[in-house]
Amino acid sequence: MRKIPLLVRIILAITLGILIGLIVPEGAIEVFATFTGIFNNFLIFVIPFIILGFIAPGIASMGRGAGKMLGVTAGLAYVSTILAGIAAFFVSKNLFPVMLGSQTADEMANPEESLVEASFTIEMEPVMGVMAALILSFILGVGMSAIKGDTLYNAMNEFRAIIHKVIEKIIIPLLPFHIFGVFANMAHGGQVGTILSVFSKVFVMILILHWVYLISVYGIAGGLHRANPLRLLKNLMPAYFTALGTQSSAATIPVTLKHTKQIGVKERVADFSVPLLANVHLAGSTITITACAMAVMFMQGQSLGFMELLPFILMLGITMVSAPGVPGGAVMAAVGLLESMLGFSSVMVSLMIALYLAQDSFGTATNVTGDGAITSIVDHFSKDKEKGAYDIKKEQLG
Repeated sequence: MRKIPLLVRIILAITLGILIGLIVPEGAIEVFATFTGIFNNFLIFVIPFIILGFIAPGIASMGRGAGKMLGVTAGLAYVSTILAGIAAFFVSKNLFPVMLGSQTADEMANPEESLVEASFTIEMEPVMGVMAALILSFILGVGMSAIKGDTLYNAMNEFRAIIHKVIEKIIIPLLPFHIFGVFANMAHGGQVGTILSVFSKVFVMILILHWVYLISVYGIAGGLHRANPLRLLKNLMPAYFTALGTQSSAATIPVTLKHTKQIGVKERVADFSVPLLANVHLAGSTITITACAMAVMFMQGQSLGFMELLPFILMLGITMVSAPGVPGGAVMAAVGLLESMLGFSSVMVSLMIALYLAQDSFGTATNVTGDGAITSIVDHFSKDKEKGAYDIKKEQLG
């Protein structure tokens, strides 16, 4: 199973869940519901640790960076991520009533009512709430950056490695079975047709948003360097397709680094910015999570205004800092915010995870390809005296 890409496993889980849910008796669905209930409780238990393990060492490591360049790079990454989420909100807000109009609120309101209940459950109370984990993460991250000590910093990095293993070895392998159970239950309850119709439409819209974002950010980079933005974007396509296969920003760093230097970014700037951006720049993931969350809420007959969703987008840009280089890391970090800030139920979270993971590789590809553009913009504002390909070409042209 490990040799099968996660996207293929998710598609198989959805397909088999629908087929089996239509034909098996309620007793079998009850078994699936029991597993999904236990898994969901485990996920809720782990969420505060995911937040603490990602954010605290991420903020601490950024605080130990190279001063002004760190500030410029991290600032641009955050602005890019937030603007991407805001754009996804407005597009979703205006298009979903047209695209998903046939999926009325009555069709999907309170989906829990038609689902088969678990035969038993195992309570797993989190050791702290989501907001408590966020606040503690900021305190520890800023504190470790300020005192410059290594003891707690090394301990937090080891804690992050443990959480990374929990996600990589337990949560991600079991997610297809969880999604299988959710879709089998919904197919048994007669809701799956509406969900699949929504999935297909939202999937296409998100891909279009990804490419609009990439063209826009490379347009800015090209304008600053007086270079053809489409040529710059074309040169980063190896990184895009590598990310599609690996589903990991971290695993794509060598390819992103190589091709970012080839478009003319100074070597020192690229060596610093690309690895940093792989952890803090998640514009593609933010587009996906924002659009998916709004789609799930639309199916529930819920609607939020811009000022109501903006705090979620702002927190999302921070919560995903240093999300692990494993498939689904971004949405795992976002689950706590979905529950605490948007009031997502366990069924809504399950739909959200399935919808996100179905195109996770495209969001990751957008993240890493966008890293090249952000690095190019950082290069423009860098005072580094080293000459890059942009500078050499200008000298040759006289």
